[in-house]
Amino acid sequence: MKNIDYPLANEIVIFGALGDLSRRKLLPSLYQLELTGLLNENTRIIAVARNDLTLEQFTKQIDESLNEFISEALDAEKLSKFLAKLVYQQLDFKDVKSYSKLGKVLSTVQGARVYYYSTPPAIYGDISQGLKTAKLINDADRVVMEKPIGHCLESSKVINDQVSRYFKENQIYRIDHYLGKETVLNLLVLRFANTLFTNNWDRNCIDHVQITVAESVGIEGRWGFYDEAGQMRDMVQNHLLQVLSLVAMEPPAELSADCVRDEKLKVIRALKPITRQNVKEKTVRGQYADGYLNGVSVPGYLNEEGAKANSKTETFVAIKAEIDNWRWAGVPFYLRTGKRMPQKHSEIVVHFKQQAHNIFSESYANLPCNKLTIRLQPDEGVELDMMNKIPGIASQMQIHENKLDLSFSQAYDNQRVVDAYERLLLEVIKGDQSLFVRRDEVEAAWEWADSIIDAWQSTNEAPKPYAAGSWGPVSSISLIARDDRHWVE
Repeated sequence: MKNIDYPLANEIVIFGALGDLSRRKLLPSLYQLELTGLLNENTRIIAVARNDLTLEQFTKQIDESLNEFISEALDAEKLSKFLAKLVYQQLDFKDVKSYSKLGKVLSTVQGARVYYYSTPPAIYGDISQGLKTAKLINDADRVVMEKPIGHCLESSKVINDQVSRYFKENQIYRIDHYLGKETVLNLLVLRFANTLFTNNWDRNCIDHVQITVAESVGIEGRWGFYDEAGQMRDMVQNHLLQVLSLVAMEPPAELSADCVRDEKLKVIRALKPITRQNVKEKTVRGQYADGYLNGVSVPGYLNEEGAKANSKTETFVAIKAEIDNWRWAGVPFYLRTGKRMPQKHSEIVVHFKQQAHNIFSESYANLPCNKLTIRLQPDEGVELDMMNKIPGIASQMQIHENKLDLSFSQAYDNQRVVDAYERLLLEVIKGDQSLFVRRDEVEAAWEWADSIIDAWQSTNEAPKPYAAGSWGPVSSISLIARDDRHWVE
């Protein structure tokens, strides 16, 4: 994004360094930054966890994790340099006095640190207080907060208030890894660097937009956490609303953090409320039942290990969202996300309006609308559905629908698609907040989501069942079919 003048961070402190996120994403991403020369020679990575381990034991675990979670072969020389940057510190996160131990392993050289909270949000305040008590926070330091930040607006405010006692807003990086995805960032380029889209990106040319984030996995042993969250809190309130805001926002004055985030915030605040009065016509909740995925039998949500038989937590959500402003009045945004769906699949599909008059009706009775598809995962890329003439000299002109396909893996076959966490960690190290979520964005998103959750709870209805391996409840088809449209699958 925009170049800024902040000191580079030379120490990265990961709280919860033995957790799943750290082993799968954070440390592999830092290794990739080392591999590409983007970590300074004097960078240190201080891993903090409750386990009583020696540095050798910890390093061995991380070596194994890197081999497990990085698909390509590791570079022995770079791996050795990376592992040499690691420091391990055992710590009781809730014991304020114990943070003096951390102070003894941190550098006394003036510079910036990144504190990454890869822990439950409930202890963000405890960690911040411990760092402050040990005098380990200076004005150049940054703190990264993983989602979910709370489970509603009020709890979100409590967590943000706790951290804000010790860090200023320009030091706080609320991470949403979708904002680091290559194709999500490409949205800004597609929209604002191409006249074709810049001048046709409004209610005059666009019929509707579909945003789908489908997961083939179930809850992966996280039943306790997930049952308290559900798909609305876990996915819609953050990932889907962030993607929607990038699709719909006005052009920012420049690519600075606050200019981009100001425009995203306007979109979220312009979302029409979904309340007890209209929730049944605007939303669908689902919960996966027993089914088959890739020919293998999988259990339903209520039959997962540790499940409560009477749980009404949703694993699928479909929403008809509407933005109440001049650009998007009358253009619905259909959001859909769920677990145990046929495949892992995330995409944005922009449906342009149908041609007003068809001069090719003899060969093609109903011209389809043009569609712009932005594939977020897998096979990141962009494709445009459009009509084209079939070559030949037949007396009657024959036309058919073609795709202009820009697959990143094919167009840039000599470049690896960067993982979102690599980019986001680098931005934190550089001190650029452009790809992170500001507090007022989080709170505006919670306010909209809370209204829907309240409406669901007021009905006391169980979510609609859908078979694992399907695209969700039948009623989700009805949600969009009522508008004479259908989901792209």
